[in-house]
Amino acid sequence: MTSPSVAASAWVGLGANLGDARGALRDAVRAMGALPGTQVRQVSSLYRSAPVDAGGPDYLNAVAQLQTTLAPLALLHALQAIEQAAGRERPYRNAPRTLDLDLLLYGEERLDGAELTLPHPRMGERAFVLLPLAELAPGLAQTCGTDVQRAQASGQRIERLAEATEWLGTNS
Repeated sequence: MTSPSVAASAWVGLGANLGDARGALRDAVRAMGALPGTQVRQVSSLYRSAPVDAGGPDYLNAVAQLQTTLAPLALLHALQAIEQAAGRERPYRNAPRTLDLDLLLYGEERLDGAELTLPHPRMGERAFVLLPLAELAPGLAQTCGTDVQRAQASGQRIERLAEATEWLGTNS
């Protein structure tokens, strides 16, 4: 797939629960902003959540909105390269990780491929995606067919820790 001629709005879920998780998320936001044809438009507050379907320490989570001319698969591959640079290993599904970047939404794109499904197929089950997403774009949290209240009621433990300007160390 070639790059789109106009920039698309892409939403990325960020998570980490090993090492300096806050630093890894901060570095990932910077790295995403350095991708060709890509700008970070907004970033949610930082959240702490319990692991879902796995053991290990709590996760730190956030959501970022990108404006990008990268095609969906090219963006996915770029996100995976950022994960690799942060020491991401994939020993088994839902393993603890130094960095996890999930492409949640890409414009109005609907894909069901071997490598990429859009919207992300499990985002509607995850309070750690829906709450930060709803903070930035309340209507988009409904896109996946689940509302935020239902996700919170599902028993997933999640707590808001810091505003974006605090955890990113910016004044804007």
